[in-house]
Amino acid sequence: MYISFWIPTVILTAALAIKLPSIVKMWRDPLLRAVGGLLLFACAVFVFAAPDTIAWTNRVTGVPNISAPWVYSLLTALCASWLLLIIAWRNGLSDGSTATRRATRWVVSVYAGVVAALWGLFALADAPVERLRDLDTYYATTPFMREMILLYLLAHTVACAVTARLIWNWIRTDGLDAWLRWGLRFLGVGYATNLLFDASKLTAVVARWTGHDLDWLSTDLAPSAACVSASLVAVGFIIPHAGQYLHERWRIRLHRLRLRPLYLLMRSVTGGREPFALRGTGELRLIRRETFIRDGLLQVSRHLDEDLRGRSYEAALALGFPPARAEALAAAVTILDAVDTRKRSPEAESTASPSGPDTAYLLREIQAVSRALRHPDDIKAVRARAAALAEKARA
Repeated sequence: MYISFWIPTVILTAALAIKLPSIVKMWRDPLLRAVGGLLLFACAVFVFAAPDTIAWTNRVTGVPNISAPWVYSLLTALCASWLLLIIAWRNGLSDGSTATRRATRWVVSVYAGVVAALWGLFALADAPVERLRDLDTYYATTPFMREMILLYLLAHTVACAVTARLIWNWIRTDGLDAWLRWGLRFLGVGYATNLLFDASKLTAVVARWTGHDLDWLSTDLAPSAACVSASLVAVGFIIPHAGQYLHERWRIRLHRLRLRPLYLLMRSVTGGREPFALRGTGELRLIRRETFIRDGLLQVSRHLDEDLRGRSYEAALALGFPPARAEALAAAVTILDAVDTRKRSPEAESTASPSGPDTAYLLREIQAVSRALRHPDDIKAVRARAAALAEKARA
C-alpha cells in the first residue's frame, strides 16, 4: 500500500461524509455543490493515482498507460472545481449576474478543453511501456506525451495559484467566524503546498529535457507534497463544520450545567425532577430543564417579597457589584426567601403579583439567577447588608 495516496483518500472521504448531509439537503446551493464536487474529484484523483489502481486500470482496459490521461483528466476537473468554488463564494450564493455566468462558463469551457486535449495528445503519442510511478519523467521527451504532461501541470499550477491567492484574500475579510477563518487558513496552506507538487514535477521534467536526472523530485517529493496538500485541504473543509457543531454542543451543555443550582433548588420545591430521555438531544434536555425551572418558579412566585428584592439590589450595589450582577443576586436572595417561606407556611401570601415585573425577570433571566446561586458567600453578604438596611429603615 502507498501511504501517500491512501491517507489523503481517507481524510477526504471523511470530509465528504461530513458535508454530504448538507449537500443533499441543500442541493440548490451552488457553494455546497462546488464543495461536494471538489471533495469527490479529490478522492477520485488519489484513488486512481495509486500505483496499484493504475496497474489495475491498465490491465482492465488492455491499453498501457491509459491511466495517465484518466488521472490527469480527474486532476483537471478538480482544478475546475476549485475555481468554481471561488466563483460561488465571491459572487454570492444566489447571484445570477452576467459576470458570474460568464466566469462559470469560462472555467468549464477552458478546463473541458484541457481534458479533451489530454486525450487527443495521448491518442497521438507512442507510450507502449507501462510506468506506474515515473511516467512523467520517463516520457518527458516523448512527442505528444511531453505536451500532455506539460499541459496538465500548467493547468494545475494556474488553478492552485489563483485559488490560494483568493483564499488568502478571503481570510483578511472582516467579520468571519473564527472556525471559518481557521478552515480557510488550512485551505490556503493546502493550496499553496500544491504548488510544491507542481514545482517538483516541472523541475524533474525540465531536467530530463536537459539530460539530467532529478526523477526523485517527481516520484518521491511530489506525491508527499500532494498528500500533505490534500490532507490540509480536507481538514480545512472539516474544521468549520465540525468546529461549529462541537462549539454548539458545548454551549448547550454549558448552559444546562449553569442551570443546575437553580434546578436543584426547584427540585426541593416541586419534589420531582426534569423528564429524562436516554436518546434526547442536548437541545431537548436544555429545554426540559428550563421548563422545569420555570414551572417551579411559578409555584413560589406568590411568596416573592418585592421589598426584599429592592433592598437586596441596593445592598448588592453598595457592596460594589455591577448592576446586572446585583440584579441577579437580588433575585437569588428573593427566590431563596420565597422557597423558605413556602416550606414554613405554604398558605402565606406576599404583596407581589405573579404576573408582575419581578416574576417576569426571573423567568427571563434564569441563567443569571442560577449563576448567582453558585456564589453563596456573595448571597450571604447581600442578605446581611439587606437586613441591615431593613433595620435602619425600621429605626
